[in-house]
Amino acid sequence: MHYVYLLRSLAYPEQTYAGYTSDLKARLFKHNEGGCPHTSKYKPWECKWYCGFQDKYKALKFEEYLKSHLGKAFASKHLW
Repeated sequence: MHYVYLLRSLAYPEQTYAGYTSDLKARLFKHNEGGCPHTSKYKPWECKWYCGFQDKYKALKFEEYLKSHLGKAFASKHLW
């Protein structure tokens, strides 16, 4: 299974992050231990939303969409 997820920083609630992984639990752990350069300064993180995909490429395309201007607007309105 392939996951697209949305994280919100607990220390800086205005900071959010969209990502992709095939192991959601391990990836959240890595974000919270500081193992990801883009998210390490805003830890700890909580997973606010995730979606599973059978197809890796559909998951990657949806992650790319969520990181776009339109995708951020969609997530803000429907997923947060």
